[in-house]
Amino acid sequence: MNQLIEDRLGERARVFAGERAILVGLDLGQGASWQERESMEELLELARTAGVEVLRTVLQKRDRPDPAFFIGKGKADELRELAAKAGADLIVFNDALTPAQARNLEERIQKKIIDRAQLIMNIFAQRARSKEAKLQVELAQLEYLLPRLRGWAEALGQPGAGIGTRGPGETRLAQERHAIRQRMHTLRENLRKAAKERAVRRKLRERRQIPEIALIGYTNTGKSTLLRALTGAETFIEDKLFATLDPLTRQLYLPDGRLVVVTDTVGFIKKLPHELIPAFASTLEAARDADLLVNVLDVANPNLFDHWRTIAEVLNDLFKDGDRPPLINALNKVDKLQTPEDHQRLELALSTIPHAVAISARDGKGIEELKRCIMQMLPAVPLAV
Repeated sequence: MNQLIEDRLGERARVFAGERAILVGLDLGQGASWQERESMEELLELARTAGVEVLRTVLQKRDRPDPAFFIGKGKADELRELAAKAGADLIVFNDALTPAQARNLEERIQKKIIDRAQLIMNIFAQRARSKEAKLQVELAQLEYLLPRLRGWAEALGQPGAGIGTRGPGETRLAQERHAIRQRMHTLRENLRKAAKERAVRRKLRERRQIPEIALIGYTNTGKSTLLRALTGAETFIEDKLFATLDPLTRQLYLPDGRLVVVTDTVGFIKKLPHELIPAFASTLEAARDADLLVNVLDVANPNLFDHWRTIAEVLNDLFKDGDRPPLINALNKVDKLQTPEDHQRLELALSTIPHAVAISARDGKGIEELKRCIMQMLPAVPLAV
C-alpha cells in the first residue's frame, strides 16, 4: 500500500532525511501573527525531526489564502526563484493544502510540495515501533490520500473519447480507490482487535487494584526522561518531536509501599492533522482511564503558558462527558533555566499553575517531591502484596 502512495503522488508523498527545504507560512493578521510565528518555529522542529535541512523560512501576509496557489501566484513565482537559488529540494507549507493547491504549486515552482500534515505523517511513519502504531499511521496516510486521488486520472492516461466510455486513467483510479477502501477496512478491524486487547489488560490491572498514572503533555517536554527517573526503566529518549509514539507502561513503588503503573504517552502538538487523531487513541485512552494525570511542562520554554492552555483545552474536550482525574503539573527542565527571565517564568508558573511541582527529570531534582505529591493525590488503595 505504501508503494501505491508512491505511485499516485510520486515523491511528493514522502520526505527523506538530508533533503533541503524552504518553510512557508501564511500570516492572516488579525492579531494572530505571534501564533503563526510560534507555529513556524514548531514546523522548524518538525522538519529537524524528519532529518530535513531548513534553508529559509518565508512568512507571507494575506487577508485570506489564495484558492489556487495558497500564497498567490506572484509569491509562488518568487518562491520558485528563491528555491532555485538556494538549491532547495522541497517546499514545506505550514498549513494543509488542497489537492488543487498542491498540484498548482508544484507545477509553478517545479519543486516537491509538502504540507504540515504530510510532514507529520512522515515522522509518524519513521518512528512507529509497535504493530498497532504502524497500523494507525498507515490508516492515517490512506485517509489523507483517498480524497487526493480525485483529478489524477489524466496523469494515468487520457479518458476515452466516446460518451459513457472509461479511459485507462479513470479505470485505474476506480480500482485504486476500491483497493484503498478495502485496506482501510482491514486496518480498522485490526485496530479494533488491538483496542480490545488493551481493554483486557486494563481490566486485569483494575481487578488487582493497581492505580494508573498517565504522563501527558506537549511533545518534547521530557515525559520519557521523567518515566525513567520515576521507575528506572530504560526508555527511548531523544531531543526531537514525537520521540515517543507508542504508549509505554512501567511499574513504580511509591515511598508508602503502594504499587502503581506509569504510562508514557505521545506528546500533543498544534495543528495536528485530523487524519492522525485516531493514532492518539491508545494515548487518549490511557489518559481517560488513569487515576492520576501528570502534565509535564517545559518550564524553560518561553511558550510555557501557551502550552499549558493548549493541554487544558485538550483535557476539557477529552473529559467533557465525565469527571477528570486529579492533575499534577510537573514543571520540568529547571536545570536549563539560566536568565532572570527564565527564573521569573518559573516563579510565575509556581504561583499561577495549580498543583505545580518544579523538577528536573534529567538530574533528579524534585523527583522525590513529585512522588510525595503523587501519594497525596492518588485515591487510597490497598498496599501491594
